[in-house]
Amino acid sequence: MGPVRGFKKRRKIDKKVEPNAASASSGQPGKDDWWGEFSKRINGHFRPSKTLDNFESVFKVSRKTFNYVFSLVQEDMTSKPANFTFANGTPLSLHEQAAIALRRLSSGESLLNIGEKFGLNHSTVSQVTWRFVEAMEERGLHHLQWPKTEAEMTQIKTKFERIRGLPNCCGAIDTTHVAMCLPLAEPTSDMWLDQEKNHTMVLQAIVDPDMRFQDIVAGWPGKMDDASILRSSNFFSLCEKGKRLNGKKMEISKEFIIREYIIGDSGFPLLPWLITPFPGKELSDSSMEFNKRHFATRMVAQRALARLKEMWRIIQGVMWRPDKNKLPRIILVCCLLHNIVIDLEDEVQDELPLTHQHDPGYRQQVCESVDKTASDMRERLSLYLSGRLPP
Repeated sequence: MGPVRGFKKRRKIDKKVEPNAASASSGQPGKDDWWGEFSKRINGHFRPSKTLDNFESVFKVSRKTFNYVFSLVQEDMTSKPANFTFANGTPLSLHEQAAIALRRLSSGESLLNIGEKFGLNHSTVSQVTWRFVEAMEERGLHHLQWPKTEAEMTQIKTKFERIRGLPNCCGAIDTTHVAMCLPLAEPTSDMWLDQEKNHTMVLQAIVDPDMRFQDIVAGWPGKMDDASILRSSNFFSLCEKGKRLNGKKMEISKEFIIREYIIGDSGFPLLPWLITPFPGKELSDSSMEFNKRHFATRMVAQRALARLKEMWRIIQGVMWRPDKNKLPRIILVCCLLHNIVIDLEDEVQDELPLTHQHDPGYRQQVCESVDKTASDMRERLSLYLSGRLPP
């Protein structure tokens, strides 16, 4: 995972809770089911969907996923005692605190709206959500990491090649903007102004073929373009030093051996480990065919970012004067939850629309930086995919 600006490194956590742990596997309410009493408080505020039950409609995750997420954050949230109460003075249980935080992240509703629906002061909603975010940072990071073994990477390469034939591809990179409403008098507001004149924070993500995030960078201002953010990332540094995307090569022909690489759109530089499409309109048949396959393959990154924003709507709309040190950490936790939903094969995600529109209204950026070695590699790849590369 790439750096998250504003995230302070904490002590190393060795303990991991696997998705099949007993505390996460049960989807059935127990004797002391908190949901039964909790649901009475919100009766009338939510309309269950035709395909989801009331619990899933409120939180956008199944009971099984909720239980697993709770098992991750329970210890850390317990270690920080707090006397949170509903407006009527009834104490909030840890389950209820996690539930309120998940609702805030998944709905994107204001603190006031969440407070009104759950019978809470808006400051309580804010504090409970932040405690949850801190606990997820501490306990959930193992759900977002670069593949550690050759077997894991081989599986990713195989799945990418099955999409449209790109061999030895290890990921797809893209960026998305998180909109913010900032006061005009803020001295640094101009640096957050992006190419479309919106105040935004940028998330860069590298995605696997199952739409899981493998590496993210969150926190850079909207004024920076995609190429600049990439070059400022730890991922770029690791690749340039040969410490990432330096695994098993693939022999395409007697004279062409292809290294590991990721793919991205024309907003990124063409590098030996990052392949972008051919520029221009007057292209050869093999170049046009390559671009079609390239586009279809990198669509997984666009869909992942669209799914992220659709499921965790706190980063979909315009955030009102957010704390710019805390927002990158909120984005990180939304990415962790996105991966957990995939890892646990939560069927609730199947009810969401599958779209690739995550930054509507944004024009395509163009980076003209071209590496000669990468250009030769792209040309040979295009010939290989069109069946014109000599054996």
